Amino acid sequence: MTDALAAARELLAAHPVVDGHNDLPWALREQTPRYDLDRYDIAGDQSERFHTDLPRLRAGGVGAQFWSVYVRTDLSGDQAVSATLEQMDVVRQMVDRYPAHLRRALTADDMEAARAEGRIASLMGAEGGHSINCSLATLRAFHALGVRYMTLTHNDNVPWADSATDEPRAKGLTRFGEEVVREMNRLGMLVDLSHVSADTMRHAIRVSEAPVIFSHSSARAVCDHPRNVPDDVLASLPANGGIAMVTFVPKFVLPAAIEWTVAADEHLHAHGFDPLDTGEAATAVRRAYEEANPRPVATVATVADHLDHMREVAGVDHIGIGGDYDGTPFLPAGLDDVSGYPRLIAELLGRGWSRADLAKLTWQNAVRTVRAAEDVARSIQADPRRGPSNATIEQLDG
Repeated sequence: MTDALAAARELLAAHPVVDGHNDLPWALREQTPRYDLDRYDIAGDQSERFHTDLPRLRAGGVGAQFWSVYVRTDLSGDQAVSATLEQMDVVRQMVDRYPAHLRRALTADDMEAARAEGRIASLMGAEGGHSINCSLATLRAFHALGVRYMTLTHNDNVPWADSATDEPRAKGLTRFGEEVVREMNRLGMLVDLSHVSADTMRHAIRVSEAPVIFSHSSARAVCDHPRNVPDDVLASLPANGGIAMVTFVPKFVLPAAIEWTVAADEHLHAHGFDPLDTGEAATAVRRAYEEANPRPVATVATVADHLDHMREVAGVDHIGIGGDYDGTPFLPAGLDDVSGYPRLIAELLGRGWSRADLAKLTWQNAVRTVRAAEDVARSIQADPRRGPSNATIEQLDG
């Protein structure tokens, strides 16, 4: 394994990881005081609090990070919009504070420039369409502020799209939901289909003129969880040009973890905590439950099994990595924090993956997809019939 790890680190030095989803901004929001980068200085070791800091990103071979500007779905309307703006602000603060390590990235060219400079390209993705409050103008404002993908839903439906973990209402997208996708295509904002229902996945791929992404989802055929991607959807990615980025969340990669997580979440609810709460009090309750009820542990091999399957079904040109660090309380053994990516690459090398295929997985596929979305946007914007949409949900959905 020592030789494989050395080979993995050598590969990542040339073809670093583009990670599709990291929730450090929300984890910083959950701390007291929130967003205090003096107290929670990620230039040093923050392993007591977070999965992410700059030394461990460097050790992990990360070359580009989509920082999630997620807000919970119990924040709605203008409150969700303002909270998302605060999330964007802390990403900008981080980039400005650590210029030797981080570079703001808006385009594929920016990603390549950051790699050439030895810095980590920092992009933003909004996790959940509730953040735009059914406003295409707000969507455009988010894009102008640097958001380069939006996950259409989080764990709950939005009025115009169904989530994977809510009761279906729209059976995919409503007419306004289709307009959201078209406007994202016009802007060059990637349509992220993690968290959405399978019907929404299929509907969005039919409507989208640009490649889509799954910023942090694994294979449903390997672990039958609604958050994962069915094989027919994976098989549609080559025609669309998009990518599915495997996630590390145990309940999405290890079947035995699904039932345990349901029970653990119910325990947190019984103590007055949201299962997504990463604050100190919720963490203490979660740890106590785990001590009394040992959880099934995923491993690096568990994640590699998903990648083997996703490569077989979608093809090596249509897969990537989206760990979901700082957005989940549990992680696979060996992938405990952002320094763990070399272990995954070493595992895949041991399974016979070529260096060329691994370079696609870590860097090339994601950069190509960002560039393709930019190309589609330029083409649409050159059409005088395709100006900014001012449609409203009331007009289109009644």
